[in-house]
This record gives sequence, C-alpha cells and structure tokens, in this order.
Amino acid sequence: MPMTNFSNQRPWVMTRSIASCLCSVIVAGWAASPVVVAEDWRQFLGPRAAAAAPQAKLPLVWNDDQNILWKARLPGAGSSSPIVVDDKVLATVYRGDSTPTARELLCFDRHDGRLLWSASVDAKQPEDPYRGYITEHGYASSTPVSDGQQVFAFFGKSGVVAFDMQGNQQWQVDVGSESSNRQWGSAASLIVYQDTVIVNASEESQSIRALDKATGEERWKAEAGSLELAYGTPTLVELTDGRTELVIGVPGEVWGLNPDTGKLNWYAETRLTGNICPSIVAGPQDVIYVFGGYRSSGSHAIRAGGSGDVSQTHVLWTSRNSSYVATPLLHAGHLYWIDDRGLAFCANADTGDLVYRERLDDVQSGGRPFYGSPVLAGDRWIVFSRRSGAFVLSAKPEFEQLAHNILSADESDFNATPALSEDTLFIRSNEHLYCISSK
Repeated sequence: MPMTNFSNQRPWVMTRSIASCLCSVIVAGWAASPVVVAEDWRQFLGPRAAAAAPQAKLPLVWNDDQNILWKARLPGAGSSSPIVVDDKVLATVYRGDSTPTARELLCFDRHDGRLLWSASVDAKQPEDPYRGYITEHGYASSTPVSDGQQVFAFFGKSGVVAFDMQGNQQWQVDVGSESSNRQWGSAASLIVYQDTVIVNASEESQSIRALDKATGEERWKAEAGSLELAYGTPTLVELTDGRTELVIGVPGEVWGLNPDTGKLNWYAETRLTGNICPSIVAGPQDVIYVFGGYRSSGSHAIRAGGSGDVSQTHVLWTSRNSSYVATPLLHAGHLYWIDDRGLAFCANADTGDLVYRERLDDVQSGGRPFYGSPVLAGDRWIVFSRRSGAFVLSAKPEFEQLAHNILSADESDFNATPALSEDTLFIRSNEHLYCISSK
C-alpha cells in the first residue's frame, strides 16, 4: 500500500545546518564496460561498490599452513570489513565484552601485518544491550572509508570520526543516540561523495546525513520515519545523463536522492518488508538491483533517474528470490549471492529468472551461517561463512564449487566481507586479520 504520511516516511524536506546554508559505475564482466584494474579497496565492497577485482589472481586453496602471508591478532571483536589504502590495511574493533568501553580504528602494514597505529574513541553510553542480534555481530559493524588523505569511521551512537592517515583524530560528530524498535545496533557503512562523507544514521536518528570531510559540519540532513530498519549502505549511481544519485532501500520502497542536497528525486514501491540489509547494486544503463527484507520478500530491478513515484514506470522485473543479509554480486549479466542459510544463487540480471539454486557443501547448520557478501576475484567468486570457512565458486552461470578453505585455528566468527588488492585478499574474524596471497 502507498505510504501517505510523506513528511514522516520519505525525506521530502531536506534540512541544512546553519554553517552549510551558504562512479562511473563499472560492473565487472559487462562487455560494454571498462575493465576494473587493481587498486585500493577504500570502502565497503571496494571501488565503485562493485565488489570486484576481475584482474586479481588469488590462490585457489588456503588454510592454516598454506598461502597465509600473515595474520595479526586483533585487540577486540568486530564485523566491519577491512579496507586497503596504499600500504595500509585498516579495520575497526570494539573493546569490552557485554558493554563496549571503546571503539578503535587499527592500521596495519599491508606487507607484513605490523600494527602501525591505533586510535581509540570512548563508547558513548548507554548502548543497546548485549542481547539478541547484537550478540551475533557486536558493536563495530560499520566499515570505514578513506579518500586517501583521511579515513572516516562510523561508531554508531559514538558518532562519525575522522582521522588523518597517521591516526590523529581530526573531528568527531554526533549523528544521534536513538535505537530502532529492535535494538540491533548499527550496520551501514560510510561512503565518500566529492567533499562529503555520507552516513546512513537510520538506527541513531532515522536520518541520512552528509558531513563536510574537512570539518565534519553537516551539509544536509534528510529525515524520514521509514528509515528505521534500513541497515544498508547507500549506493552512488552515476547515470547515463551525467547526474549522480544516492540510492537506498527502505522497508517497502527504494529512494533516489540528490547527493548534493539530500532531496528526494524519486521513489518506487517494493514488496521488500522487514529489515533491509543488502546495499543496492548498480548496473549498466541506469539499472539498479534491490534485494533484502525478509527472504521471501524477493528482489527487484529498477531503472534509476526518474522523478516522483516511478512504481509503475521504472520497475523492470520482480522476483521471489532474494538474499537476507549479503549484498549480491553483479558479473557478466548475472547476479550471484549466498543467502543466510548457505544456498548459492545465480539469476539472470536482465530478467530476474533463476539460473541455479544450490546448497554449498559442508556448511555448519544452525543460526545464520552467512553474513558476509561475495566478492569477485578473477573468474571466481568468494564468500566467507561465519563458522564454516570460505567457499570459492566459478563465476559463470553453472554451479561449480571449486574450493572450501578453512582456517581451523580460528574458532571465532567471520562476519566480514573481504577486501582485495593486487592479488591479495584481506579478511578479518573476531580475533585476527588475515592476508591471503600466493606471493
């Protein structure tokens, strides 16, 4: 049913702070798209949020004794993904068992795993109680982002914090201290757009905000009640007409915002109910792919770049198939994903038709065995399970499980999505940061 309370449900009105009142999306494998070359992995899902390093040459097999270049002990747990900036690998953790006392940004040497520096921020109290799904992912679930000169971390109720590349704090901004009705904690990661950092503070204040990279001053804030339970990281889409849009899925709808102002350009109604965790996937010709909500809610392909209500004009297909937590991977005209139960899917990106649905071998049963999203490395896609190791599959529309790699010495959870750079994979568990390479 259409949502009628626009002022509460959608960010029709953008508010500016007093001080501020003054990618080409490249999807690996599409024939008409440029080739993504090896580069830094500075944000969640890497360059252009494509989750792809199509030129990467990773070892097929790794274990405790093979193709682990180094591993570094982490001083605290976390579900955030590592990022790679030049010769540095950065990740966040939280300290304290049931109640976080501090959040930390850690910086490691990418070549040997030495800890170069750590920066700590006191955890604002009270926090959401350590129960339910918080026990599953903890208090450091948002992946940091960097522009190469600074690195920005989102610590939920403790705010957004900027550091220079030597770990010196530049600024800290409060973006709210509320909790959703489920008290599951933050999950969305930061993104950089031009000279701003954009944060989905749905859990903390039911808002999306753009902060000045240099000062932390608020450029704009878009508030809407239906941002509650929208846990995904917003996606920047560069349209074929040269404009850029900021797209995000919320329960029951998808929004296209102007990233310069926060103003709503368009919305489309969907049947994606419940909490929305996956990020929107951007494809060629302004097409975006929306997954999430409850597993039975399905998925949609929508043409971005519209105006107003585009529910009847821009929805290209609807499917019953979906992921629950993980963001799908788009490669060579197909969508690949693992759902939270351990089923591998492939669907035709043009039609939404299911190509295969297969259960992976040797997935530990019970709970939700997958949280991390898949990444493309060369002609393979890789996904880490929480407790059953990593699975390597052929990136083609025929199911083929190529390897199942287990780091048996680490019995903690692997909730993160890997980072890729220069034939090297970086992954973190609740206990260690790993560098996987055959070099």
